[in-house]
Order: sequence, then structure tokens, then C-alpha cells
Amino acid sequence: MMHLAETLNFCGRKVVAAWASVPFPAPHGYSLADTLCAYQEDVPWKLLSSCREQKVSCCFAQSVVLRGIHKESHISCRGKQPASPLHMCDSTEEILQRYLHTLFPGAFSTSHVLEQPCHTLPPYPQFFSPLLTRQGFLQDKPPHHSSAAVESIPVLAALQSSPVLHTLLSSLYKDLQKLNTRRWPSFFSAGIEQGDFQEALEELRTLSQCYETGFEADESEDEADSD
Repeated sequence: MMHLAETLNFCGRKVVAAWASVPFPAPHGYSLADTLCAYQEDVPWKLLSSCREQKVSCCFAQSVVLRGIHKESHISCRGKQPASPLHMCDSTEEILQRYLHTLFPGAFSTSHVLEQPCHTLPPYPQFFSPLLTRQGFLQDKPPHHSSAAVESIPVLAALQSSPVLHTLLSSLYKDLQKLNTRRWPSFFSAGIEQGDFQEALEELRTLSQCYETGFEADESEDEADSD
């Protein structure tokens, strides 16, 4: 994980944010291109890291893995005119890669599509919607055997070097800056000096600035106005 984070970071950045979709919202019988076309304005995964999601989709680099999607799922409607550029791709890997390049232009993106799904047999908790089939795909109506456990699900996971980390890191810096270390004698019991602590704080502030793009300042002003 550490080496992957290093690969996704440059220009002084060191941290990545985690995203996931459990399960990946793939309708039963639909191709991957059909599914992703429904998310042209947004991504079909949610932020797991404790950051505030931004209005603007942006990232510097990312690694995305999609599991549980069959290779033939790039085929939608044979003999018909392609409904989108995604439907013109020759493989699921190409579909996902083109989708990422379209949604995050200019970002360094790596992607992998694996046929093997994530197994969810007991003792995995059955907290899934009744609309899921045993293989974890969405249906318009619950299956006839609605009490049957979901045996596997498609999952998408992503690690991103993203501007959303600016808010997280800058908030952490501000909270630590307010800390009155004189009230906590045991704070430096490990041998850390006050100067080392201040130096670490400055490094944290510099790290947060590495994730600035300009959009964060605009959103901060909007929040201040709303307050």
C-alpha cells in the first residue's frame, strides 16, 4: 500500500484518499458501458477517507480496480449503432480507462478489471438490498428467492491523490496548532522537543498546500458565507 501511494504521488504529495463502491451498482444484463454511461456527471463510488467531498471532480493520479465484471460485458447491443464512445471500446479494461480519462482529464490513471468477484458467503454480513441477485447485480424487482443470501458482489475500489485531501490536512494542521502543549506534560514524554513538534506542524501545513488547486478556496468562501 505504501509503495502504491508513492507511485500515485509527486510534487511533494504523500497521501492518498480511498474510495469504494460495495457493491458496484451494475444492473443485471447491462454492459459495463451502459452502467458507466449513467454516471457521466458523477462517479459510481463514495469517499471512504474522512475528507469533505468537493463539487468539482478532480484528481492528480489514481489507481482503480473493478472486480466481478465479466470480460464479455463490454458487448451491449450487437448490430446497433454505438450509443456512446464507451460502447466503441473493445474490452472492459478499455471502457474503464476511457471513462476515467473522460471524467478526470489530465490525471494519471491506472485501472484493472478482474472477473473474480468478492465472495460474501457467511459469515459475511447480509446487509444488501433485496434487489440484488445472488451474484450482486441490481434488478428492478426482488428475485423470487428473496431470502437467499448474496453469494458474491462486484466491487470497485480506488486510491486517489486528490485535492479533497487539502481540507483534511489543513484542518488537522489548524487543530494541532491550537493545542496548548504546556497543559500536557506527557505529550513530549517520548523525547520529542518543542522545536521538533513545530517543525512537524510546518511540514503538515506545507503538505496540505501541495493539494491546493484553487477550488478549495472558493468552497471555503461559500461555507463562510453560509455560516
